[in-house]
Amino acid sequence: MSHEQHSRAHDDLSGATLAAVTAIVDRALDEDAPWGDASSEAAIPASATATARIVSRVDGVFAGGLPLELSFTRVDPTLVVERHLADGDPLTPGAVVATITGSARSILRGERVALNLAQRLSGVATLTRRYVDAVAGAASASGSPVRLVDTRKTTPGLRVLEKAAVSAGGGHNHRFSLSDAVMLKDNHLAVLREQSLDLTGAIRAVRARIPHTMHLEVEVDRLDQLEAVIAAEPDTIMLDNFSLDDLRAGVALIAGRAIVEASGGVSLDTVRAIAETGVDVISVGALTHSAPALDLGLDIVITPGSGGAAGGAR
Repeated sequence: MSHEQHSRAHDDLSGATLAAVTAIVDRALDEDAPWGDASSEAAIPASATATARIVSRVDGVFAGGLPLELSFTRVDPTLVVERHLADGDPLTPGAVVATITGSARSILRGERVALNLAQRLSGVATLTRRYVDAVAGAASASGSPVRLVDTRKTTPGLRVLEKAAVSAGGGHNHRFSLSDAVMLKDNHLAVLREQSLDLTGAIRAVRARIPHTMHLEVEVDRLDQLEAVIAAEPDTIMLDNFSLDDLRAGVALIAGRAIVEASGGVSLDTVRAIAETGVDVISVGALTHSAPALDLGLDIVITPGSGGAAGGAR
């Protein structure tokens, strides 16, 4: 699937997610103008209309089309928002992302929230694409392409948007929440060991308590833990902060009996070498916790004869 085809597949979120995105936008709008937009109401005539364009100032990957649109239409349903780019489409300086027409006051009211969300999400998509490109062509020990995934290290309240942005950038999503899968990390295992259970027995006891359809992942941070973990037959084994040599050794020991995930110490400088160790999945917290906002701006032109003028939001 090409980048363009992939992006089109992720242009719109599912109907079930629309309510969550709408709630995020509504909270942001309420935060930004709890008692109205004092500046626009004082300076811009109520009858003034305008055309505005969301424009990219830089190269990158666009994401956030739905929250961008909702940032305007939730302010004023009469605003017309035309999206010119789909999530996942490439950005270049001067590229027009969307055009908004209607009440000038309403456009200015939604501007900052629309830009904040689109800039943040486009930054996530752009960084993700850089990681995806860095591992392109690398295959796991089984021969399948290495999968680049996100984590739960997302901005509180924005997870649904940031994970959609990772997808728009060509990455994949790890579990969405604590409710979606069982992942036994070092702290879980430390508590289990206090129950006088050996590692294999502890993991098997957890397996016995969860539905047969629920995925079970176990984190290990040392090679000498692997034999006991493999014996418990988890679905995925995460090799956390392993050296490249230890990753290769871990892949060989697991030998296809579980999905192998590498995590920790992953950067654009290291991700290719990690991918070449034969792991199946690489999880990267930086995709969401360290992505810089992409530079997008709103250029607005007041319709001649409508009165008033406007500039960028601060």
